[in-house]
Amino acid sequence: MRHGKKFNHLGRTASHRSALLSNMACSLIEHKRINTTVAKAKALRVYVEPLLTKAKEDTTHNRRIVFSYLQSKEAVTELFRTVAPKIAERNGGYTRIIKTGFRPGDAADTALIELVDFNELYNPNAEEKKTTRRSRRSTSTAKVAVEATPAVEEKVEEPKAEATDSTEEKTEE
Repeated sequence: MRHGKKFNHLGRTASHRSALLSNMACSLIEHKRINTTVAKAKALRVYVEPLLTKAKEDTTHNRRIVFSYLQSKEAVTELFRTVAPKIAERNGGYTRIIKTGFRPGDAADTALIELVDFNELYNPNAEEKKTTRRSRRSTSTAKVAVEATPAVEEKVEEPKAEATDSTEEKTEE
């Protein structure tokens, strides 16, 4: 029975489980998203989110603590250089788990775990980038609009003349 046990042991010994989570955390930091089972994704979220919180403050002490968990210089460098500045203003919830169905071989429930700020589809900052692009396009369309405005003004003048003629006809009747 699993009374009082706070985390999923994943059917592994303690050393195997820590190595598994360390390797998965390194892969998540380097690739920004990985496919795995739902149970491993939930265990990885509990493992990696405190590391991401420590990475928000770039000190030697925090780097050494994170390195003791990850055991990969490349992952620690990537975490502190690229990931930490993007998550600096976020208070928590750095990862997202999306269930993706079942694995064909053993029908295990699979999921995609990803870093929230590195997904362009769900990222609200992507809208800001689109607005800057729209402003560039609007300048190019403004040139087209300037060229097209004389033709529009001529069309506007003609209906005004017709409108005045129709009012004069009504007054004559």
